[in-house]
Amino acid sequence: MRRADMLRLTTILLTTAFLPAAASAATVTNKGPDTAVLVVVEGGSRMEVAIDPGATENICPEGCFVTLPNGDRLGLTGGENVELDAGTASVK
Repeated sequence: MRRADMLRLTTILLTTAFLPAAASAATVTNKGPDTAVLVVVEGGSRMEVAIDPGATENICPEGCFVTLPNGDRLGLTGGENVELDAGTASVK
C-alpha cells in the first residue's frame, strides 16, 4: 500500500472508532393480565402506546420519558428491557 492510502485508511478507522454507537430501542413486555397503556414523550412528541397482555413492544430508540399506568415515570435511553406487571415496571 502506498503511504497516502495507509494514511487515509488509518484516518477512517480512527474516525469511526470514536463515533457513538446507535442506540437501540427499549423493549417493553407486558407480563400483566390487562392491556397496559404507556404515555411516551420522545423528542417533544407525546404518544400513547397500548401493550396487550403477553405482548412486547420496542419504544424509545433515542431515549424518552415514559409514564406508567400507576403514574410512575421512567427515563429510558434505549436498550433497556422493561417488564410491566400490574402497572408497575421492572427495568433489567
